[in-house]
Amino acid sequence: MTGRGPRRVGATALLILVFVPAMLLGLAQPAHAHAHLTRSDPAEGAVLQTAPDRILFTFDEAVRGVPGGVQVFDAQGALVEARPAVKGTELEVGLPGRLGNGTTVITWRVVSEDGHPISGALTFSVGAPTPVTTPAPDGSDSVPAAPWTLTLARGVGYAGLLIAAGLVVFAAVFLPTGPGVDRPRRRLVVTARTAAAVAAVAWLAALPITAVYLLGGGPALLTEGSTWTSLPPVEYAVAAAVAGGLALAVVLLGPGPAARRRRVAAVTAAAVAVAAPALVGHTRAASPALLAVGADVLHLLAGGVWLGGLAGLALTLPALSGRDATAAGVLARFSTAAAGVLAALVATGSLLVWRILGSWTALVDTTYGRLVLAKIAIVLVTVAIAAWNRWSLLPRLQRAANRNSREARSRPVVRATAVEGALLVAALIVTGFLVDTSPEGGSRPASVSAEAASDTHTTTLGDITVRASLTPLTRGPNTVTLRLSSAAGEPAEGVAPPVVRLSTDGTTLGDIPLTQVSAGLYTAQVVLPVSGTWRMQVSLRVTQFANPVGELEFLVRG
Repeated sequence: MTGRGPRRVGATALLILVFVPAMLLGLAQPAHAHAHLTRSDPAEGAVLQTAPDRILFTFDEAVRGVPGGVQVFDAQGALVEARPAVKGTELEVGLPGRLGNGTTVITWRVVSEDGHPISGALTFSVGAPTPVTTPAPDGSDSVPAAPWTLTLARGVGYAGLLIAAGLVVFAAVFLPTGPGVDRPRRRLVVTARTAAAVAAVAWLAALPITAVYLLGGGPALLTEGSTWTSLPPVEYAVAAAVAGGLALAVVLLGPGPAARRRRVAAVTAAAVAVAAPALVGHTRAASPALLAVGADVLHLLAGGVWLGGLAGLALTLPALSGRDATAAGVLARFSTAAAGVLAALVATGSLLVWRILGSWTALVDTTYGRLVLAKIAIVLVTVAIAAWNRWSLLPRLQRAANRNSREARSRPVVRATAVEGALLVAALIVTGFLVDTSPEGGSRPASVSAEAASDTHTTTLGDITVRASLTPLTRGPNTVTLRLSSAAGEPAEGVAPPVVRLSTDGTTLGDIPLTQVSAGLYTAQVVLPVSGTWRMQVSLRVTQFANPVGELEFLVRG
């Protein structure tokens, strides 16, 4: 066994060092985190001659609506009847009643494929713009932050799930049978059942918290039937699979020795419970979906075997250390399997991070990436302790000549195993945060633009604030909009109308002819011939002798 051990470890290291980078480089394509609004009809800030009878929002991936997710406010701030409908990537808002003249604000909220709600606001005018009397939606992020209660439920749910399922696998696969191990087996079963109960409660409790989070309201929403129907059926199916699978697994396990068929059934039920969460979350939005979900399933199964095995060792080694070489044998079998588990964790974890983030820079540029780095750091420390346990403490335990020596040398093994388990629980807590954190870095203001691709920048020229927007930021026809306002927020004007110039590397459009729509509001139609970074130069004569100039940059897609 001593000769085969180094070869097995060497093969595992070769798998990690060669297979994983090759797999990642071969699949180096950016992945979508959550849906983005790509266009709206009418566009943000548009001034229409007649009121539309419908508003159309188009996203870059399929979305689903939520009850009360769309609200329309007219120029007086009153709610207008709206009939929203979602089909695939489009949200259509029908307006049975005719809008009056002035500025209309539409707030919207939908849920993307990864389960995160996204929200925003669209502002357009009929006839001429008027002061907006309706505030933008609460919060400034297009992806609302998940409540701490949901993050806590996720973390506790994952910890309980992996510990319970892992203990079932440990008892069925690694723990020997016989009358001498009845007491440690009973301890395993009691702990597994407790962990399973905690996991079931946490996953079921996450359902109402998730529903309220998706709708963006308070606990009072739970009294409405539409709140519960807002959750997709897969959310209920996953919670049922976790609770039901764990319950069946711990019942089949039983406190005493079980027949082989019963052990296989218990392990299968535990595996179903562990694999179920891969059907929801960020992996659903990654592509190819089958590969991402499959990697997530394998990652969860490997994590359960490792964490549950550590918990099983900590629970059984003290009682087994006095029985010949039983404790050393159990530890050796688990350590051998742990090499393959580690390879699966590294390979699937690396693949999932790459498919979800899409770039190495996102590891440091986004909150999600920094949480991933924290999890990696915790796991690396855990691996170092595991290696010390396997290659230093275990050989000492195997060389123990009598019971007293075995008991003395098993205590450091138990302590090291307990530390490993605690660190993995910490990694699971980080996972709870990862599940409810957007993989993207920056967040878009909810009211800044109804088009994910459009952009608005602000500059100050003298005492006048200029808000310049360029939509839809794609090669071809675009709309330039300038809004001039005073320090008090009122429409403002310079001594002369503003002058706008657009240029990019190698291409200069020169002065853009502006049309004044109302006081402080100017628009223009322009055709951008190439994609890339376009510089908008805005100059405004604010006094007879002062003509400040500001330069803004816009990224135009191809």
